[in-house]
Amino acid sequence: MCTTLGISKEVDEPARSVASIEMYDAVVVGGALYAGRWHKDARGFVRRHRRALAERPLWFFSSGPLDSSASERNIPPVSGVRRAMDRLGVREHVTFGGCLEQGARGRVARMILRNGKGGDFRDFPAIEAWAQREAEELTAA
Repeated sequence: MCTTLGISKEVDEPARSVASIEMYDAVVVGGALYAGRWHKDARGFVRRHRRALAERPLWFFSSGPLDSSASERNIPPVSGVRRAMDRLGVREHVTFGGCLEQGARGRVARMILRNGKGGDFRDFPAIEAWAQREAEELTAA
């Protein structure tokens, strides 16, 4: 799942359904990682709204490692996300642990689960602390 958050409106919407970001003062774009790439909805959102995104405070996050590595160290953005960050002046990127549990769709997801590599590796206190820091940075500006 890929989500954008309009901080000024406190709105959480699926990226593919956002027609315009003109009403937002700032934007957070997040996407799950699949095979070393950001989710297609996150990539499409950034591509469609690149001009408007470049004019606003902007943060990115990724979700994906299916282990504790994201809680143990900073994981840099994948190359496609890094390129978008450079073009758009993204203030920060962070990678959080992912979640892949029984019932996930797709051949690769089922294979990962069969091999015992699934689970929920999201660190909600870390996610909330990051969001709070970014909100404080924005309100101070």
